[in-house]
Amino acid sequence: MKELVKKYKSVIKFIVTFLLVYAVLTFAYKLYLDYSDGSEYYPDYMTNLVAKQTEALLNNFGYEARIERHPDEPSMKLIINSKYLARVVEGCNSLSVIILFASFVIAFAGKFKTTFFYILAGSVLIYVVNLFRIVILSIGLYHYPWRREELHTVIFPLIIYGMVFLLWMFWINRFSSLKAANE
Repeated sequence: MKELVKKYKSVIKFIVTFLLVYAVLTFAYKLYLDYSDGSEYYPDYMTNLVAKQTEALLNNFGYEARIERHPDEPSMKLIINSKYLARVVEGCNSLSVIILFASFVIAFAGKFKTTFFYILAGSVLIYVVNLFRIVILSIGLYHYPWRREELHTVIFPLIIYGMVFLLWMFWINRFSSLKAANE
């Protein structure tokens, strides 16, 4: 058993680090959601911000978009040209994807400064791509409502998770301590 642990030390370290960081960040995010009272920013600040930015981008693209509180659930209704299209829910704010991304990068951490700035830049990129993903999804739903399932469950998750995967691969191959240890 001791030999196996020694042989797979780096794998075990990665798994333990990833799980610990992921658990801590997820717990912190849960606390954030639990203490978001929704009075000023409904349902929570980040989801509200994503909804407002989606509305602004859609308006800039020539659509008459508006958002409003959903009366029956913690979400924002997205309306384009008086047509209720979608809900912006907590899962749309990209924070859970950013937590997953950051946990992986930390588990393969390089130098502190490099790791910090890569997580910061990657998080901003994920947030922006997610925002445009929601805008494009909304436009797609407006023009092609019969493609709702394909757009929401296949195409757009592929975009966001595909980009996260590429960011991970770039990190491993360019900056992580794993690459430095193997050279």
